[in-house]
Amino acid sequence: MIESNKKYVIGLDFGTDSCRALIVDVCNGHEVATGVSFYPRWKAGLYCDARCNRYRQHPLDYMESMTEAVHMALSHLEKEEVASICGLCFDTTGSTPVLTDRDGMPLALRPEFAEEPDAMFILWKDHTAVREAEQINTLIRERNLDYLIYEGGTYSSEWVWSKVLHVINTNPAVRDAAYSWAEHCDWMTGLVTGNTIPEKMFRSRCAAGHKAMWHESWGLPSFSVLLELNPSLRNILPHLFTETYTSDTHAGALTTEWAARLGLPQGIAVAVGALDAHMGAVGASVAPGVLTRIMGTSTCDIMVAEKTEIGDRCIEG
Repeated sequence: MIESNKKYVIGLDFGTDSCRALIVDVCNGHEVATGVSFYPRWKAGLYCDARCNRYRQHPLDYMESMTEAVHMALSHLEKEEVASICGLCFDTTGSTPVLTDRDGMPLALRPEFAEEPDAMFILWKDHTAVREAEQINTLIRERNLDYLIYEGGTYSSEWVWSKVLHVINTNPAVRDAAYSWAEHCDWMTGLVTGNTIPEKMFRSRCAAGHKAMWHESWGLPSFSVLLELNPSLRNILPHLFTETYTSDTHAGALTTEWAARLGLPQGIAVAVGALDAHMGAVGASVAPGVLTRIMGTSTCDIMVAEKTEIGDRCIEG
């Protein structure tokens, strides 16, 4: 039996097919319990079309699978051990954005968009936005902008601006209803802390820096550049963000509602989330001179180096 005077934290990993809950002893890093829940709508093949590389996931899949995975993990603990859980954090695939209303809720949670794939989370491997990615890359090259220095030099159809542009370009109803967008890892954090308002939501520096062309020296790309891509972005841009946060930041406390739904102690600390492979590298003790290979639905090779060693050089790829 696990000593009840210890402290535990719970990590929630949202992959391509399932949500995994992991409970860890904070004193020694030992794994205490796990739970896995597959997304029911995704498992049934809903809202996807492989012929056009469209892969969408309903927010209810995330909410329901998270609840089930946490309960499965908690079933291995005694009551007093559950009470010893003191923190929670999310990691998710990326870029997996969703267009939201003014309350920061995915448009798919509104009745009129409940079955609309463009109102759902656009999974990382969705490649419907190839044309929009080419548009972004062309504009950045023509303007000789620095936005891709820290993103490998080429913007991808898998990343947030390509995907948001694609929906705006092709779906007028969703475009007109959209107030803002959120990455999956940020929305989960906001959901369980009661802070989904787009202008107030804590945004992950990991996700924004890798996928949204955010950098501390310029923030997000300038409005003027983004509006060249599509003037309709003017309805969304004022409701985004200028600051981002690392995962050692306290994003808020678990709400009464979500504590009850998950079976966790009310008010436990919730950290700012991040992308799954990056969290995996940290979990694998990545360090200078160490290559970590994160193998899942895709494979990510990750290394780290001192900022002074990299400077402002673009590491292509």
